[in-house]
Amino acid sequence: MTHTVGILGGMGPAAGADFVRLFVQACAQQMRARGEPVRDQSFPEHWLAQVPVPDRTDALASTEQGAHQPLEPMLQALGRLAALGSRAVAIACNTAHAWHGSLQARFPQVELLHMARETARQLAEQGARDVALMATEGTYRVRLYEQALAEAGLGCHIPSVDERRIITRGIFEGVKAGNMPLAAQCFSDVALRLAERHGPVTIIMGCTEVPLGLQGLPAVAGLDLVDPAQVLAAALARRAYG
Repeated sequence: MTHTVGILGGMGPAAGADFVRLFVQACAQQMRARGEPVRDQSFPEHWLAQVPVPDRTDALASTEQGAHQPLEPMLQALGRLAALGSRAVAIACNTAHAWHGSLQARFPQVELLHMARETARQLAEQGARDVALMATEGTYRVRLYEQALAEAGLGCHIPSVDERRIITRGIFEGVKAGNMPLAAQCFSDVALRLAERHGPVTIIMGCTEVPLGLQGLPAVAGLDLVDPAQVLAAALARRAYG
């Protein structure tokens, strides 16, 4: 028996669509681990809500209320997923987890997974001690990963101001604008700098756009890269089959 689950996407749409791919892969792994054949009929019912959501980093930089705030459209999308019977929901955006508490409080009947906590828990179980974080300015501002990692007993290295500008350019002028060569250049530049400065450290790709422009590049083949979206997709698959 499987359970219906949901994915809150649209932040951006490419990341939401890619999260479905990661979730389907994780479901197939669940079937294999259970000794079951991978069949179309064995995948759980899952719903993707791709809704336009105002920029999360810009919203966190503003204390004013209004249409530029992302909470209301996320609440509406989560409500639709709950109405469709989703028992657990994953948010396919790191920075959006700044509103995790408000979303979970409004829909207590749904288990809203937390990407940073799931990632920190997995890294701690694997014996990691400290990591480096590539993320959006909004994610850095609310210390989303630093807090989750500290709770799991892990330290966190943050890129310099200049390196963070380069990451931001890769996200917005690269992946979100469809310029993947620029994204690859920006992300690999920062990842290699972090590895040179901190040694063989695990690098968390803490924005769903970063893996889209970084993974698979020959220049970073020797680095230990962790994709929180992949970790979250695996966690959602466990709920679907749990």
